[in-house]
Amino acid sequence: MRRSVVSFVGAGPGDPELITLKGLRRLREAEVVLHDRLIPTSLLDEVSSSATVIDVGKTPGRPCMGQGQINWLLVDWARRREHVVRLKGGDPAVFGRLSEEIEAVRSAGIAFEIIPGVTAATAAAARLGISLTERGSASTVVFATGTDQTGHRPSALDWDVLARAEGTLVFYMSVGALDSITASLTSLGRDPREPAILVEQAGVAGERVIAARLGEIAAEARAAAVKSPAVLITGPTVSTASVPLTVRRISSPVSV
Repeated sequence: MRRSVVSFVGAGPGDPELITLKGLRRLREAEVVLHDRLIPTSLLDEVSSSATVIDVGKTPGRPCMGQGQINWLLVDWARRREHVVRLKGGDPAVFGRLSEEIEAVRSAGIAFEIIPGVTAATAAAARLGISLTERGSASTVVFATGTDQTGHRPSALDWDVLARAEGTLVFYMSVGALDSITASLTSLGRDPREPAILVEQAGVAGERVIAARLGEIAAEARAAAVKSPAVLITGPTVSTASVPLTVRRISSPVSV
């Protein structure tokens, strides 16, 4: 009896070489691949010519496939093929709506596996030469979403706790609410002079780095016309980044 498996594979943040060996193997074995918009597109060259490849990527502000339809496609294809790969940018379990897709295949009685990937926060930190943690000054690191389903700063987050956290804060999907994020943190006590970095399109050819103080980075990002996807990193270890924090806008060289 045929037993289908859905593999949720993390493609990494943009550099195709950052996918894991296991993820690459699953991609080459796949009969069907459903992929996000932000994956390294060169990875699709690794897919068998006989496989079905479906772009289910979402673009903010434009008509696109809904999550419900993606869930349906996963189940439908898994009932017809033995090996379906759901290729997601970054790490599938970090702000990738993975739980909804797992629930869909689990409810349909379909087996699945999760193959983690490099998430944008760690990739951006690595490219800038910083550690997200540091003994004595950054013993915690928080990954948070910068916008909720309405596109605004998430009201459900405990901003008072975030403002007082002695460690590194990372905000995904932060561009649309950057003014609100930084104002909330600094008004609740986080030092506006704290070093902060905004990385646009981390790990790909269009990567840009905006380096400033926490209280100023929203204005700098606006002046530079930063667009999504971008990740905001702020905290004590950011001061060791291999870009000068006094520079207003920085375009970092990228080789992929």
